[in-house]
Amino acid sequence: MFDIIPTAFIFFAGALLVAIAPSHRLRSAIAILVPVAAAWQVFNIPTGVFAQTEVFGQTLEMMRVDKLSRVFALIFCIAAFLGNLYAWHVRDRVQQLAALFYSGSALGAVFAGDLITLFFYWEGTAIASVFLIWARGTIGAYNTGLRYLIIQVMSGVILLSGAALLWRETGSIAFDKMTLGSLGTWLIFISFGMKCAFPLMHNWLQDSYPAATVTGTVILSAFTTKLAVYALARGFSGTEILIYIGAIMTLFPIFFAEIENDLRRVLAYSLNNQLGFMVVGVGIGTEMALNGTASHAFAHILYKALLFMSVGAVLFRTGTSKASELGGLCRTMPTTAIFCLIGAASISAFPLFSGFVTKSLIVDATAENHYTLIWAILVFASAGVLSHSGIKIPYFTFFGHDSGLRPKEAPLHMLLAMGLTAFLCIYIGVNPDPLYALLPYEVEYHPYTMNHIIAQLQLLCFALLAFVILMKSGLHPPEVRSINLDTDWIYRRLLPDVVMSFGRGLAAVWHSAGQSARMFFVDFYSWLEKLLGPETGISGVRPVGTMTLWVSVLLSVSLIFAYL
Repeated sequence: MFDIIPTAFIFFAGALLVAIAPSHRLRSAIAILVPVAAAWQVFNIPTGVFAQTEVFGQTLEMMRVDKLSRVFALIFCIAAFLGNLYAWHVRDRVQQLAALFYSGSALGAVFAGDLITLFFYWEGTAIASVFLIWARGTIGAYNTGLRYLIIQVMSGVILLSGAALLWRETGSIAFDKMTLGSLGTWLIFISFGMKCAFPLMHNWLQDSYPAATVTGTVILSAFTTKLAVYALARGFSGTEILIYIGAIMTLFPIFFAEIENDLRRVLAYSLNNQLGFMVVGVGIGTEMALNGTASHAFAHILYKALLFMSVGAVLFRTGTSKASELGGLCRTMPTTAIFCLIGAASISAFPLFSGFVTKSLIVDATAENHYTLIWAILVFASAGVLSHSGIKIPYFTFFGHDSGLRPKEAPLHMLLAMGLTAFLCIYIGVNPDPLYALLPYEVEYHPYTMNHIIAQLQLLCFALLAFVILMKSGLHPPEVRSINLDTDWIYRRLLPDVVMSFGRGLAAVWHSAGQSARMFFVDFYSWLEKLLGPETGISGVRPVGTMTLWVSVLLSVSLIFAYL
């Protein structure tokens, strides 16, 4: 019985209203009111299982509410509100519908209590979100969207296969904690990993997010990967392999981000880096680590959205997000520059900003559980974040060399969205207790100790010093127009070239074989014509008598076989 309306349905109902609304202002108003209504429901709904229904003998739980699902659902509602406010100017009905269906599907997946419900919403996020990429309207965006859709749908198919195998093994489709002890759970794990952008499965993120529209990238950054983090926290907390996967995720994007010229691709690599911290927290699996994962996901959605908003505003006004073509924009876009600096300080975990009070939970949990090498990797990765996101993004966009561009300040609604997001980044950093109260487990952690503050400031100051030295010495990678190859080169260039070469070789062999076969049959026909033609060969000797003789021979042979 649907005693409580699933939160996802609020978004879907809003999408239907947007579909029939006559003006873009009314559509935009609906798009920002829907997340407010959903957030009110999420905040007030009691803990428990609601909206159950029977399908083919299986009980589907469409609203499983606990502290873990509630904290992710709340930040998803906040992100939907801020993203739609940022996109107030958008007149494209398709983008507005896609944003609502995408947000609603993500919320539906967070509240799913079984793997079948999770699958339907999982695929819903894939199908809805691709329209935010295609809305860019370029050939590159179309091709990127196809690649993105293939990978996301493939993740859903693997999830469904794993759920079917798990049901066959256990008789249950419940979405609860699992262990990697069967093919079914491994398939589910791989499906979550694809959406979480695990190493070698991460390229769709850097490929697709920068290819979306200005507003679409902001919305994309909030849901897909954090939904995967939630799914891992729900299904595979304490799975040790995640610790090492997450550690690798924090490291390799640093180097790609340092040499990347497109600032939205820099942020996409940075997003991959931050996901690594969350995955490490899930792998450790203690209460402190899972609190760190949930809180860091909450804070990350906000400050990453703020950074994408500020770079998006620059792209909106100048038509480019290339570092080599920007610089000196603080003169005419000072407010956007300030908001970008707040996002940079948050992602770099400066004291009094959100990243400081959330990331430290994961780092300290790593140290408490004696993962010394992993702790060192996370510390190094934290310094790397400051370099490529905390310094590079604002420096090469708003400061640095003067590009000569003098664009207008961002539109009012964009500034309002960035201002609210910046306020939340600072508020969480100054007063983390309200966020801590939302976390899955009771928090007994005090981030503002003297040792923690001094250690973090030392790390940040040395990272700043390293950046200055690299810039002054000319060792920092220059911001130039370039194409940087990642492992997606394998399936975007190498495999197509191999397939095309194989195809051309196969076509040549087929053509040669066809020519040989044709020549053989022509020669064979000529030989038969000479042997059996009416003017030559056997038929030319005694046409009637020969025919009679051969008929008699064949009849005799047939009778002998029939008799035997």
